[in-house]
Amino acid sequence: MADLFSDTDAPPASPPPTRGTDAAPLADRLRPAALDQVIGQEHLTGQSGAIGRMVAAGRLSSLILWGPPGTGKTTIARLLADAVGLRFAAISAVFSGVADLKKVFAEAEAHARAGRRTLLFVDEIHRFNRAQQDGFLPFVENGTVVLVGATTENPSFELNAALLSRAQVLVLERLSAAALDELLTRAEAIEERPLPLTTEARDALVAAADGDGRFLLNQAETLFAVNLSEPLDPAGLSALLQRRVAVYDKDREGHYGVISALHKSIRGSDPQAALYYLARMLTAGEEPLYVLRRLARAAVEDIGLADPQALQICMAAKDAYDFLGSPEGELAIAQACVYLATAPKSNAVYTAQKAAWAVAKESGSLSPPKHILGAPTRLMRDMGYGAGYAYDHDAEDAFSGADYWPDALPPQRFYEPSGRGFEKRIAERLAWWDERRTTRQS
Repeated sequence: MADLFSDTDAPPASPPPTRGTDAAPLADRLRPAALDQVIGQEHLTGQSGAIGRMVAAGRLSSLILWGPPGTGKTTIARLLADAVGLRFAAISAVFSGVADLKKVFAEAEAHARAGRRTLLFVDEIHRFNRAQQDGFLPFVENGTVVLVGATTENPSFELNAALLSRAQVLVLERLSAAALDELLTRAEAIEERPLPLTTEARDALVAAADGDGRFLLNQAETLFAVNLSEPLDPAGLSALLQRRVAVYDKDREGHYGVISALHKSIRGSDPQAALYYLARMLTAGEEPLYVLRRLARAAVEDIGLADPQALQICMAAKDAYDFLGSPEGELAIAQACVYLATAPKSNAVYTAQKAAWAVAKESGSLSPPKHILGAPTRLMRDMGYGAGYAYDHDAEDAFSGADYWPDALPPQRFYEPSGRGFEKRIAERLAWWDERRTTRQS
């Protein structure tokens, strides 16, 4: 990062001597030289993708790249700067503070006065606090920098609304098995030799990467560094890497079939089968966090508000695993699995979410009714904003029965509780409110 704080755009005084050479790390040697060489993100970098269209137009807006580790966020940012002729600067929110930001912005302003704009790449941007995030706003608004932030966390929760409103959020996908296999093929081409793996072991290595290209290439580099008399099978691969590797066949049955069986066993309230498939995956070497992500998905998709504790149990299991590690932490995963399988089931929220999303897309940007809009200015009050708003806590039973829907959209019914578990009580509340709403609106 030394070039961020110099007076010129020259490279650092002591650049990494091995970058781009045979001695450089494999992942560095395989770094794409153009956007069309980026693997696995064609929905963004292709001609019809958001990034592809920006590059074709020669105009780049500020972006937030949201995606898992090892999916190409840093690489895309560097290539974007080259593609549209911007100076590239990079900082990491993990290692930078206010003083570093001031230096970066001062340098960007100096280059802007000379007629060259800066693409500022901020890795782990969600780690900056709210005040630090606000510090980006004036420089983004006046065009001093084009901000490209990278985050593995949901921007809706981790980034300021003001910053989000000035940047387009692009979602990077976990690299597919085909994309990961293409990375290995490129690695074999640059090394001019095949990986010392059987077909089954190669599939196992791809599966163990779980969509992380950087992890995959680091493991491949280890394999290229050893001299073997014959290709490794999955067991040999596991022993060499000191990492348990799941035995998956080339049809991907292990990675996708067994996780699907685990999910369906939970949905079907069979804790015995769920534990069996959980054991199949964890003893074979599946990433515990991959399993935990699926458990959390089952909690919100198949249990929902029938048992609101289900999601909390999953999150607690993740924290426990992070705290304890293996093998003790796997007991917390098993506990979450059994809890989900034995919990009452409901997909009511899942169904409601899909229905609500569909109506929101179809109906467009309808304004809420004026009576529930805030009126901080006299002009807004004169226009009827907030007029007639009924404060529910002042009403009988703390319920006014007001209509909160846009004037152009009749009330919709998305969420229908199942009547199982805690949703039985929710159904009773909704019926109680519906009865009073009808009475008070009549």
